[in-house]
Amino acid sequence: MSEKHPGKWPVDEPVDLDQGVHSVDAPDADQLYVQRAAERALHEMVLDSIRHDLEQQPTGPSAQAKARIWCAHVLAIGDDVAEIKRKAA
Repeated sequence: MSEKHPGKWPVDEPVDLDQGVHSVDAPDADQLYVQRAAERALHEMVLDSIRHDLEQQPTGPSAQAKARIWCAHVLAIGDDVAEIKRKAA
């Protein structure tokens, strides 16, 4: 049986935290940049689409009413997704 236990203090071989963790599975800086740029682009496209729809409204109050409808739809989608994820967990 091994004498090593997780969380044992003091540790026999401390890890040098200044070196960071390097793993084969860890994405490099370029991959992270591309992923972040893609997520940002999707975010901007969605918001621009909503903005375009709101700008099509004939009056200020109708634009505000439409914005409330968008909010209600987004919240409903969020509730649905959260429920699905809770069931899957």
